[in-house]
Amino acid sequence: MEPQNLTSVSEFLLLGLSEDPRLQPFLFGMFLSMYLITVSGNLFIILAVSSDPHLHSPMYFFLSNLSLADFGFISTTVPKMLVNIQTQSKSISYVGCLTQVSFFSLFACLDNVLLTVMAYDRFVAICHPLHYTVIMNPRLCGLLVLISFFISLLNFILHCLMVSQLTFCTNVEITNFFCDPPQLSNLACSDNSTSTVFLYCIGAIFGGIPVSGILFSYTRIVSSILRISSSGGKFKAFSTCGSHLLVVFLFYGTGVGVYFSSTVTSSARKGAVATVMYTVVTPMLNPFVYSLRNRDMKRALWRLLGKAA
Repeated sequence: MEPQNLTSVSEFLLLGLSEDPRLQPFLFGMFLSMYLITVSGNLFIILAVSSDPHLHSPMYFFLSNLSLADFGFISTTVPKMLVNIQTQSKSISYVGCLTQVSFFSLFACLDNVLLTVMAYDRFVAICHPLHYTVIMNPRLCGLLVLISFFISLLNFILHCLMVSQLTFCTNVEITNFFCDPPQLSNLACSDNSTSTVFLYCIGAIFGGIPVSGILFSYTRIVSSILRISSSGGKFKAFSTCGSHLLVVFLFYGTGVGVYFSSTVTSSARKGAVATVMYTVVTPMLNPFVYSLRNRDMKRALWRLLGKAA
């Protein structure tokens, strides 16, 4: 079969998590519930931070931007999956798949970079507490978020250009519930070695550098905490970064777990199920991690709910 140019491929097929008709109502209800919980939780975080003067600090400013990234991250994949289950269709158009890949890379990178920025914020708060307000001034905070969006936009453009250069055969089937960039690259009919290397290079740059920044920040944080003499002081210092550290473990732990599960198991369907962990579960848990472990956030949420009532 002669490969066709990507622009001539009208649609792709998303095989989803299961083709069993009896499981479709359960999957629809489960993912709709998870999506609504994620959207409402992250929107409440954004509204609470913007409306409560007690939360107008760098940490909560970055948290509201992380919630915005999580909202976009899950909205890129789950709504199309719900529509396909409801309409009993598996198709996604070429434009829809290209858009999904690009925005998936945009919000994944934004999550990645914002977690690094938040790690730097915790580093300054613990290692340089007396200079915290001077260093983390509103101008620097705004600049860090602006740089995060710029880096993510660059990642978005590179993924868009990479996918647009691929050629596919007709009736392309993707064994996932969204257009996963690595799977899309592997399904190309033409020689995809260049695009695969390019994809890994993008991942190494836009993923490896932020991870290195987080590791460096927490190495310095742990070193500073160990120098504190009292156990109460150590606990107080660690509690200031506990929520962020838990979110970091959730985001990178599930991502690494998906990578290893895809290399160990030969079943693409099991790999798709594992993908749910970092594309759906992690954005859903982030608001709970920050709200349940933070007294100020809980107060702000109760005040917000009281005003709404």
